[in-house]
Amino acid sequence: METWTENGIENWINSLMDTLGAPGAGLAVALENLFPPIPSEVILPLAGFAASTGRMGLLAALLWTTAGSVVGALALYGAGALFGRARVIAVAARLPLVKVADIERTEAWFARHGTKAVLFGRMVPIFRSLVSVPAGVERMRLPVFLALTALGSALWNTAFVLAGYALGENWEQVTGYVSVYSKAVLGAALAACACFVAVRIVRAVRPGPGARRARARARAGARVRR
Repeated sequence: METWTENGIENWINSLMDTLGAPGAGLAVALENLFPPIPSEVILPLAGFAASTGRMGLLAALLWTTAGSVVGALALYGAGALFGRARVIAVAARLPLVKVADIERTEAWFARHGTKAVLFGRMVPIFRSLVSVPAGVERMRLPVFLALTALGSALWNTAFVLAGYALGENWEQVTGYVSVYSKAVLGAALAACACFVAVRIVRAVRPGPGARRARARARAGARVRR
């Protein structure tokens, strides 16, 4: 049985599509990038179902939802560019268990793999919106960012819109499969964060061999000076 919140989101999306047609679906997708509680796994198959009933054209649904994805991602890219590298490092320096070196390694990784991260990140729940922020911070070339975002979004959106189109009134079946996928991604992300924190705590409590050797040399030097 659906919750009021799920019904409310569905009704809101339907209202947008009834009022604006395919552009309404695009607007909902754009807002989904900025407000993750609005789930794309509801918007996209619902747009496909609407296309199957003739409320909008299937091609229009695909084009407008992809355009909405690009607009939403561009807003987050702009936020990352506005925030900038210096502010990211300043914030990181104040966070416990996070080092500036971590940010620098992340920057190096993004410099090598940023194009793949933006392209495939558009097809990963939770991260599909967030990946636009580091792209903006690192000032990825805008034409490259837009092309990769459009391609990744088109692949993701097409799969869900077509699923909703094929399933018709049973479009809600899509959300069940995506929910399992999203939970798996979230679980992996939480496990990675837990490992990161655990490693940092262990290193803080038990310094590595280099730190121990440095302390031993310092003690030996102190004895010689005496």
